Amino acid sequence: MKMEEKAENILEMAILEMGRMRKGGTFCPSEVVRWMYPQDWRFFMDDVKEVMMKLYREGKITVFQKNNPVDIHSIPKGPVRIKLK
Repeated sequence: MKMEEKAENILEMAILEMGRMRKGGTFCPSEVVRWMYPQDWRFFMDDVKEVMMKLYREGKITVFQKNNPVDIHSIPKGPVRIKLK
């Protein structure tokens, strides 16, 4: 397994775990990387958004912006919320 695949798997697990911990509530992708990398979380925002959208396309989560589901084919700009399906 390549390093990028391992990092992607770790982020997938972290997103899904945070969703379980929220028990149906929503959360921001930045909360995931702040939890994992408290000092350097900003460096991981692009990565977590890519993994978030992969999980969204797989039907495991829903991604909202201003209470509306985002376009499944693009990475949204600005604040979003994640919710487990």
